[in-house]
Amino acid sequence: MSTLPSIKILTNSSLLFDVSHYSEQHILATQKKLWALSQYCKNTNEFIDLVPGMNSLTLYLKSTSNLHQWQNTLTKLWDEVDDYAFESQHHKIDTYYQGEDLNYVANYHKLTIDQVINLHSKEIYHVLFLGFVPGFPYLHGLNSQLFTPRRDNPRVSVPKGAIAIGADQTGIYPEDSPGGWHIIAHTDACLFDATASNPCLFKPGDTLEFVPVKRSKQ
Repeated sequence: MSTLPSIKILTNSSLLFDVSHYSEQHILATQKKLWALSQYCKNTNEFIDLVPGMNSLTLYLKSTSNLHQWQNTLTKLWDEVDDYAFESQHHKIDTYYQGEDLNYVANYHKLTIDQVINLHSKEIYHVLFLGFVPGFPYLHGLNSQLFTPRRDNPRVSVPKGAIAIGADQTGIYPEDSPGGWHIIAHTDACLFDATASNPCLFKPGDTLEFVPVKRSKQ
């Protein structure tokens, strides 16, 4: 299997940097290099936007004349970039473990509710990328004891702030939307605000932890 990235021209001013053929055993290491590459490109001030995805980076250039130059440069940068050179933040998310599917997840794994909460809240998660809806973080770091297949019948509406598990990942729904993951908790944190200068609370490369809290009685 080739260890060289695939670099494709999408339009006369955009490129797709793709490493999806890399081993799944090195997901986090690969993503860290992508975040570092994105940070390097951002610092050049030659791009309108940079969009990290899962095993990929989409680059939107300001000038069409630099397209082929960057196509030839990216492979060299990939070999040289420091995989810890990106800027990130750590977030603590107040979490109410009162999800609609919490009992199901516990029963599926033959665990108690407290064991599920402990396993889910003790990890530090990495934001792999944002997608599905604006601000939705796909989080890496879920304990393998909680890997749970997606729901057979997705919900038409999952409430804003729902924290859920889908297969080997966990995530937070930034707004009411359809969804097929198992809801184990909720948060009041605002993940997306279209009126803010930085609309998304998280960015790829950030870390977060879920902090169990109890809702105050009214």
